Amino acid sequence: MTTIPPARQVPTSNVHVLHERRHKYALVIPVLNEGERIRRQLSRIAEVQPSVDIVIADGGSTDGSLALEFLNAVGCRALLVKTGPGRLSAQLRMAYAWLLDEGYQGVITVDGNGKDGVEAVDAFVAKLDAGFDYIQGSRYAPGGRAINTPMDRKIAGRLIHAPLLSLAGRHWLSDTTNGFRAYSARYLLDPRVAPFRDVFERYALLFYLSVRAGQLGYRVVEIPVTRAYPENEKTPTKISGFRGRIDMMKELLAVVFGRFDPG
Repeated sequence: MTTIPPARQVPTSNVHVLHERRHKYALVIPVLNEGERIRRQLSRIAEVQPSVDIVIADGGSTDGSLALEFLNAVGCRALLVKTGPGRLSAQLRMAYAWLLDEGYQGVITVDGNGKDGVEAVDAFVAKLDAGFDYIQGSRYAPGGRAINTPMDRKIAGRLIHAPLLSLAGRHWLSDTTNGFRAYSARYLLDPRVAPFRDVFERYALLFYLSVRAGQLGYRVVEIPVTRAYPENEKTPTKISGFRGRIDMMKELLAVVFGRFDPG
């Protein structure tokens, strides 16, 4: 039985529940105007039929891609639409809080832009069942596949992002920019972690959860996944321009130096 922290900072949202809970773990997909990419991804997940409930964490899409009739047809359990402030980290706080309230024992997260091989979802389930608390998907782990990864992403991820977070988290990780990952409920509920704070607004929550597990002695593991960027197409991303990358670097360094640790 999980105990929900009494004081949480979670953005307001509209919740659309499509069916009852069927599994002990949930797959959260944060989305914002992903169009046909999210529809193709959800259709692929429906084909794979992983042992998870699917919950969409929508940041306020206006492209019509998340019609409830379609989501119900592909087996989604719920659509959560953020109405409060914040970006990716706020979407994740919204979803994780709702899932913990629903009694889920763990959560898997995958980006909603269709770049990830969703066939790996059940591998995350197996690691949660084995008692791991933070499972990081890695395209660079043995057996993983990095397809059409832009060179600037590869350099920044492998030479800056992963080494810094690995050092701060006291556990080597090779692909910390990868949003395909899983957390146990006990990790998210630990008051020494305290992820439900408004300070996590943009990207910092992903970085923070990558380091805090190792710092607190939780069980951490990487598993191989496939991450494929489209060929001869614009790279799907919500990180815009030079300013966006500078802001992300600032959040990364703030995590590394412990500025998000609970007081």
